[in-house]
Amino acid sequence: MTDEVFFEAPVVVLKRRRAQPFFGRHPWVFAGAIDRVRTASSGELSAGTQVQLHAAEGEFIAWGLYNPDSNIRVRLYSWDRNRPIDEDLLGQRIQEAVACRRQRYDLTGAGTACRLVFSEGDGLSGLTADWYAGYLLVQFTSRALYRHRDLLIRLLTEQVRPRGVWMRTEKGIREQEGLEVSDGPVAGEEPPRPLFISEGDVQFGVDVQQGQKTGFYLDQRTARQALTRYTRGHRILDAFCFSGGFGLSSLVCGQADRCVGLDSSSAALRLAVANAELNGVADRYECRRGDVKRLLADMAEQGEQFDTVVLDPPRLARTRAGLRRALRAYEMLNRQALAVLRPGGILTTCSCSGLVSREQFLEVIAETARHSGRHIRILETFGQPDDHPVSAVCPETAYLKVCLCQVS
Repeated sequence: MTDEVFFEAPVVVLKRRRAQPFFGRHPWVFAGAIDRVRTASSGELSAGTQVQLHAAEGEFIAWGLYNPDSNIRVRLYSWDRNRPIDEDLLGQRIQEAVACRRQRYDLTGAGTACRLVFSEGDGLSGLTADWYAGYLLVQFTSRALYRHRDLLIRLLTEQVRPRGVWMRTEKGIREQEGLEVSDGPVAGEEPPRPLFISEGDVQFGVDVQQGQKTGFYLDQRTARQALTRYTRGHRILDAFCFSGGFGLSSLVCGQADRCVGLDSSSAALRLAVANAELNGVADRYECRRGDVKRLLADMAEQGEQFDTVVLDPPRLARTRAGLRRALRAYEMLNRQALAVLRPGGILTTCSCSGLVSREQFLEVIAETARHSGRHIRILETFGQPDDHPVSAVCPETAYLKVCLCQVS
């Protein structure tokens, strides 16, 4: 790049003593860390504008994309002054991400599903891309990066040649990023409803157009497989079951006896029942619809008992202001789970809230043990699988916590 380009790029200047995390390559610059923005004109920068980040003393730190409507005011992508954000940089990041998945997943396989791009974990903060049996699902959680969507989607499709591309949105993204976008087709064929994927010996029908997240909980693959080692002959309660992942894996691969799935979504439960039929275990699979907390309370009152309980709730902490409330909610759910778990049973409890640290979640389990008077042994712990890599400089990417416990 020329000096002229450096001169023309707007400069975001940090407050004093705020630069260390960004010299350390953390990609999120919050509004509260910024002192001022220097531009060639007096107008407000639009979302997606490329900017330089400077320390208060004037030293260059990184290139980023600006969003005036987000608390994450700048997302950083390049710490090389001579390499701003352009097609070459983004193309290399996407190529590296896809190559990493090709080493472990057969993207030509009829039932393969995996995450191809995991936002900060792949150096592309605000972009998620999933692969479902030949179809590409793209989700933007950054309005700034969304402004460059045509380039990014072209780069992705050049790498994997999908049959079709479908856009998904995340709940709350309009409020967080000022991003208004609807789910829908981007290119090629519309994905069928359902399309079918495989996870070991289990087949799943997936609704990538309207199902939760991008259609399936790809991030629980490791935990689902691990649980099957403990469920022989068990009666399982799968709370927040969505399309049946944990329960069906245990019925098919873990020789579990029966499973009851709980969810508030009738569409999710219809898919779970269809997946039970697909795998030949419909006679051992039962669904109950309603508020999961209320259903758990009713089961406890009626004296129902299970050999295994799975708790995989949706993200409960979306903002730091709501963190304390979320931790209380996690503890209450775990106490309700113990009320229907027989002595010696297995509890698999999960948090997908990135704002909840591993230490905080372990303390939730400790508080649950103290208040319930029951002894909880944590047998195994898991994070997200290898297609959801954790950035060493962005600990928030280690969002998934799973504890597989035995409860006396």
